[in-house]
Amino acid sequence: MPNPQPAVSRRTLVGAIGATAAALAVAPAASAAAATAPSTAAPAPSPAGAPGTAGRGARTVSVPATRARSAAGGEAATVRAGFPIRYVGVSWDGPARGAAIRLHRDGGAPGAWQPLPAGCAGGPDRPHGPHGAAGADSAAEADGPGRPAVAVTALIAAGGAPGYDLRLPDGAGNVRTAAIDTVHGPARGLALAPTTPVTFCGTEYLSRAAWGADESKRFKNGVENSPPKYYPLQTLTVHHTDTPNADPDPAATVRAIYEYHAVTLDWGDIGYHFLIDEAGRIYEGRWSGDDGTPAHDASGNVVTAFHTAGYNSGNLGIALLGTLSGQEPTAPARRSLTALLALLTRTHGLDPQAHVTFVNPVNGVTRPVDLISGHRDWLATDCPGGTMYATLPALRAEVAALGGTAH
Repeated sequence: MPNPQPAVSRRTLVGAIGATAAALAVAPAASAAAATAPSTAAPAPSPAGAPGTAGRGARTVSVPATRARSAAGGEAATVRAGFPIRYVGVSWDGPARGAAIRLHRDGGAPGAWQPLPAGCAGGPDRPHGPHGAAGADSAAEADGPGRPAVAVTALIAAGGAPGYDLRLPDGAGNVRTAAIDTVHGPARGLALAPTTPVTFCGTEYLSRAAWGADESKRFKNGVENSPPKYYPLQTLTVHHTDTPNADPDPAATVRAIYEYHAVTLDWGDIGYHFLIDEAGRIYEGRWSGDDGTPAHDASGNVVTAFHTAGYNSGNLGIALLGTLSGQEPTAPARRSLTALLALLTRTHGLDPQAHVTFVNPVNGVTRPVDLISGHRDWLATDCPGGTMYATLPALRAEVAALGGTAH
């Protein structure tokens, strides 16, 4: 049976989460976040017109501005960025297998070719059904009819390389790349709350401002590229970002993902609702408003993000930073993921161990799925990594034991 849940009111949302957090003493580890995310420098002048900060004792920090050099088509085959590249974002239509990248070295020969793995299959929902998503991914199509066709995407750590060469399989089209630096750019002032991290009804998290989101990237030609839309929560999906483990600057990586999703892929914002780093810090993802309730509107509906192409509306995505194909998440990351899932399922009155039929409210596409699922349950992808995926049954049980459901 379809399982769309009615929206909860903001009062119910806040009350249920607050009660759960208080009862369970849930406070995902984020005490070091102010020092490490985002990379901070000297205090900067308060930016004029910073939303939601006037009269609240806001403090300011200096964050490196994101630099990016984009290329498309044949120009993407060889790129020299002019700055040290932290990540290379790539997107194309066509076969996924056979892609490779070669990073340049300062003053030396290029490095060896390395396979370019297909990343998470994300993108906006289309109103006209499962075949409306732009692009085509042969891996997704091979997984069976009825699944949305999506572009192949990859985000590769570049380690400060000055440039790269790209080799894509025959038949690849609509090639787009971006060399991204979120560490060495010029300083940019950001206004933060007096205390960072902030709390969401007892649960600590890093707001978009705290990890350095440049809100101008949500706009294109002066218009919001992806205006928020809200629907009742039906399902929750776990991802990994397929980025390096033991990340020394996870906030910089979140900014790189934001640049890649919002600008390179033209989604208008980061694709996830929340992200969690290896220290257990929770990051606010997709912008949902200025009322201090991440991922929701004032009525308790969930903002649509872009983490599972064709199945986004009513489906909340949480991404663990790192690659979980051969290792489990760290204990702090696992605790924060479990706590966040428990708060969300209890708030919305959902059974974390249920098997439901998801119904996309924008196009009528349905899919039977576990209420707490992995990305690969929706599309042909390795996400959230084989090791993490194998632990999902235990995760559902842990969430049920921790939070249960609210009635």
